[in-house]
Amino acid sequence: MNRRTGIFVAMAALGMAGLGSVAVLAWPGGPNQGPPHEPPQKDMAIDKAARDAVLEGVIAKLDRGYVFPDKAVAIEKDLRARMAHGDFDAIDSAQGLAERLTDLLQGTTSDKHLEVRYFEQAIPASADGGPSPQEQAAEDLHQKQVNYGFANVGRLHFNIGLLELHAFGRPQHTAERTAAAMSLLGDTDALIVDLRECHGGDPDTVMQVASYLFDQPTHLNDIYFRDEGRTEQRWTTASVTGKRYGQTRPLYVLTSGETASGCEDFAYALKNAGCARIVGEVTAGAAHAGSPQRLTEHFMMFVPSGRPINPVTHGDWEGTGVIPDIKTSAKKALDTAQLKILQGMVASERDPARKDEMQRSIGELQ
Repeated sequence: MNRRTGIFVAMAALGMAGLGSVAVLAWPGGPNQGPPHEPPQKDMAIDKAARDAVLEGVIAKLDRGYVFPDKAVAIEKDLRARMAHGDFDAIDSAQGLAERLTDLLQGTTSDKHLEVRYFEQAIPASADGGPSPQEQAAEDLHQKQVNYGFANVGRLHFNIGLLELHAFGRPQHTAERTAAAMSLLGDTDALIVDLRECHGGDPDTVMQVASYLFDQPTHLNDIYFRDEGRTEQRWTTASVTGKRYGQTRPLYVLTSGETASGCEDFAYALKNAGCARIVGEVTAGAAHAGSPQRLTEHFMMFVPSGRPINPVTHGDWEGTGVIPDIKTSAKKALDTAQLKILQGMVASERDPARKDEMQRSIGELQ
């Protein structure tokens, strides 16, 4: 089965193609968001037969693979009662049906990943769990346009490194960029990883980047797949290409309410492993893994079929988000992280002029 993790920046951004044995956490772009640059779709009139086919498809897909089987049973009971009551009879719009089902599914489960989408262009049967050729082409183009998630690599005053990620792109495209970024940041005295505009990505790249930040192989999490009845362990690697940053220097991760899925995975794992302090806002709370599934010729559904299990908490961030160690607004998160770093550095600074400059900066940041 084709799988990946992460609410990606957009369906076009990181696509619906499979990533081997890993799983995606939601539609790229986040719950209820289509791809950026996607042209408007023409709605389609539907009849009772088309509605029933979509509803039966939803029930079947959830029964087969939804991560919580008891909730799948409850959803089926609810949908069949509504069908019998005629609750869907007045819906003659394909787009309207997709929106109505998404609202019902998310309202019943509070699972932000459950979503039904309508596509004007016919969906080939081969697209089940993966992208159409058009989506794949859009994905490839958009990944290049957003530099595979690497938004900024820089050095702040007082030799503080900054790595700003807007997504965790495909590992085959990010490996060289990650190595280059960590080489540029390798001699900094502290590091800030900015995930405030990071909406998800590939779990292999989460591990790829995290591997530079640990001194030895570290168990980040497990993923339990209900539809396959298996649990997959996720560890950082023993070696990296380029310069390892390690765990001896201060590391802060910035978050916002927009930080989602794979980006939450990164923050949650580093926080619970004691590798980083999280600064900012509670994250989106989207943890479940799964893949898009074809319902009918013009409808697809994202089915969450797996859930992360952290080796420290034995849980995940679904519905709750990653709770920051230092809560502040997303706007103030960068200043707050710099302040905490400087407060830790100033006590050991031996250069009087540099120490005075640090103290002035601390005063400005407070």
